Amino acid sequence: MRRILWALVLSGCPFCAGLSAGDAPAPSGSPDLSVGVDEKLGQTVALDVTLRDEDGKPLTFKDVLGKPTILTLNYFRCAGICTPLLNGLVDTLNAMRLEPGKDFQVITVSFDPSDKPEVAQRKRTNYLAQMKRPFPPSGWRFLTGDAASTRKVTDSVGFRFKAEKDQFVHAGAIIILSPKGTVTHYLYGISFPAAEVELGLNEAASGRISPTVPRLLSFCFSYDPESRQYVFSMTRAIGAAILVFAAGFVVYLLRARGKKGTEGSP
Repeated sequence: MRRILWALVLSGCPFCAGLSAGDAPAPSGSPDLSVGVDEKLGQTVALDVTLRDEDGKPLTFKDVLGKPTILTLNYFRCAGICTPLLNGLVDTLNAMRLEPGKDFQVITVSFDPSDKPEVAQRKRTNYLAQMKRPFPPSGWRFLTGDAASTRKVTDSVGFRFKAEKDQFVHAGAIIILSPKGTVTHYLYGISFPAAEVELGLNEAASGRISPTVPRLLSFCFSYDPESRQYVFSMTRAIGAAILVFAAGFVVYLLRARGKKGTEGSP
């Protein structure tokens, strides 16, 4: 029965998907749950930490903020989710109506101290080349720094990662900052709805904090770009109900079978 329930969780059971990594039991072989994100909505990113830009020049978040910002935390040698996440972000940016460099900007900070400015420069060139719309280089910065400096940045936004041999274990997320560096919104995964990102940036522009939409809400509700609100989706709600019913029915059959076997035994 455990295997069936875990299969329902992994296949998208909406109520189970609402659990955070820290809430769910860890099956055998699962990642270390000390890795994840502790949301720090309303707190400020490390503004005075010195990092390096793509040309190796020192700068701080104070130097580059001033507009709503999408912050991503990655490392450039990542063989896991970093590339899919950044590719997914490119798709989102291509679909957005806000003007990069004017209405918002993107900052990617590597938490790997072995990443250097020249690598950051190549990364920026590669990702800007994927843009299907005008996107100024100043609209997406790739920053590096020493271990102590980048750790202060990740700690300030609650991003927890762990080194394992020559790699890092970490979560997939983007974080939206206000023009003054206040953490206003988190989005998780490797793909991000353009409408939700735009809404988060618009709210960040005025310093408004928008709590993370629970996974259940994301499943049963859809975003209406006209009203700029989440609206109830009957189709998704019915799908959620069917999944819950199916899970209950499977549990019922297993219990009935077990009970029948017990009654039939001598």
